[in-house]
Amino acid sequence: MKSLINKVIYLSFGILTVFHGHSAMAVSELTVEKTQIEDRKAVFATVETADVIGARARIGGTVTQLVVDEGSKVEEGSPIATVIDTKLRLRMDALEAHADSLKAQKKLAATALERARKLTETGTIPKKRLEEAEAGFDVIERDLAALQAELSVVSEQRAEGVVRAPVSGRVTRVHVTEGAVILPGEPVATIAAKGYILRLQLPERHARFIKVGNAVTVGDDGEPHTGIIHQVYPELRQGRVIADVTVAGLGDFFVGERVRVYVGSGTRETVIIPGTYLFSRFGVTFAMIKGVGEVVVQPGMDAPGGIEILSGLKAGDILVVPDAR
Repeated sequence: MKSLINKVIYLSFGILTVFHGHSAMAVSELTVEKTQIEDRKAVFATVETADVIGARARIGGTVTQLVVDEGSKVEEGSPIATVIDTKLRLRMDALEAHADSLKAQKKLAATALERARKLTETGTIPKKRLEEAEAGFDVIERDLAALQAELSVVSEQRAEGVVRAPVSGRVTRVHVTEGAVILPGEPVATIAAKGYILRLQLPERHARFIKVGNAVTVGDDGEPHTGIIHQVYPELRQGRVIADVTVAGLGDFFVGERVRVYVGSGTRETVIIPGTYLFSRFGVTFAMIKGVGEVVVQPGMDAPGGIEILSGLKAGDILVVPDAR
């Protein structure tokens, strides 16, 4: 009776083992299917500035102070350089002296006008003399107002000697040095206004694949960045399509630096399987097809979800893990 019970337990354990084996085998099977993948092509892009704005001198003169250099970050309205024209100081001194003279004349004319009014009231002088005194006072007063306006213009010109940054950004080039003599409108520095972009120049056969919003991979140094194509220029230049890519963190690159970029160049059908369904023997890669056995396959590059298989498998093949044979 005891031996019969042991046999039943042994048979039950065997049945469970068989069922467990079938379950593992079912789980380890994979039906081969075609998958659409995007081909990636490695190209070089150039780091360039998005918008370039020049900080220009409004007056001519000598650069007495330069507070920026290539690579400096500036805020809108911050001073970049100081230009001084010594003739403006001399002109202002002359105008101020003239203004003092007119103020004295105005004081004298006011005294004469007051005397003429009193004499007119007593009938000592005719009314015509009063009118002449009033006119003389008005002329001097208007001359003084015009002179003060001219003083304001010269003062504003001197203030414009401070060259300020028109926008916030980074200085990419400084065109002058301290002590240089410049003319009105001459550039003092060039500022990158909106950071940096990557400019792609691709062969025209890629024009139909490049679209605004497509993602690209920038760099292959172990820390790749993801960029987005934000503009595709409609005009081909020397047989190439031009596109701009925005990428975060491009401020760490140099302007003009060439960076490797991987862009999409179309889609195709292929077979991708996990690497657990492959095994190697004597340098040859094999896969196990259910009901067929081992077959030689040609693996390609790594792809999302596994390894691309170039040949040896077709859609509908059922693969098993080699350890589960």
